[in-house]
Amino acid sequence: MPTAAPLLFVFIWSTGFLVGRGVAPHADPFWFLSMRFGGVALVFIAVALWARVAWPRGAKRIGMQLLAGALMNGLYVGPSWWAMSQGLPAGVMALIGSLQPLLTALIAVAVLGKRLARATWWGLALGFSGVTLVLLPRLQDTSAAGLSLPVVLVGAGGILALTLGSMVQKSPWAAGDLRSAGALQNLGAVLVLLPMALWLGEPRWDHAPLLWGYLAYSVLVLSIGGATLLIWLMRRGEATRTTALLLGVPPLSALQAWLIFGERLSPVQLLGFVVAIAGVALARRR
Repeated sequence: MPTAAPLLFVFIWSTGFLVGRGVAPHADPFWFLSMRFGGVALVFIAVALWARVAWPRGAKRIGMQLLAGALMNGLYVGPSWWAMSQGLPAGVMALIGSLQPLLTALIAVAVLGKRLARATWWGLALGFSGVTLVLLPRLQDTSAAGLSLPVVLVGAGGILALTLGSMVQKSPWAAGDLRSAGALQNLGAVLVLLPMALWLGEPRWDHAPLLWGYLAYSVLVLSIGGATLLIWLMRRGEATRTTALLLGVPPLSALQAWLIFGERLSPVQLLGFVVAIAGVALARRR
């Protein structure tokens, strides 16, 4: 499991870009995300009650679980999808997202006083360079329409929320069984996303079978599978080494877009894929 989990997480997380692309014509992103995380919370509640696992007790422990979910799910995914709906190219959003491991490392050093190995820093820099090479054609082809400063700042704010949420996950106050914790954390996401849906969204849902398929995949695979793996990995390892896995997501997403949508992959992008994976391996080396 320690060997397979990181690879499985990167693969699952990389499909999230394809889901976001597919949902856009059929439903409002905020309402879709509210239903997604609400569905995940219901599944975790049912599983936790069936298994009779322990639930977090005390206002501080419950509050930390809600905060972790609000940051990692609500305030990360919601603003990111909103920024892309306002015209921010997915390639730019992915490039902003790839800064997250570097931001985690900086917070770990500056705030938490941790000391990271030189190989970790080199791995993060190498991984970010690889991601840049993979996304370079998309960055060159995009217009400046979606690159307004407020939209970019909202997207960057989502990445900051994910970084802070990963730090909360390492707190002893956020520990506990993954099933009961997952229920509370996804409820925390809903508490953030519903106001966003009411304020910024529109009641658009065309009931297409494909849309319901996207919702089922998002609940069962992206959230219950991918997000739970991310939390499990964070609890077992160092936050910087875990978030370094996110550097492998944009290259793998580009590869999937080539296979599914027929998008071109240039030699530069293939080189970037190799460089990014090498950077992830170096950053995660013990």
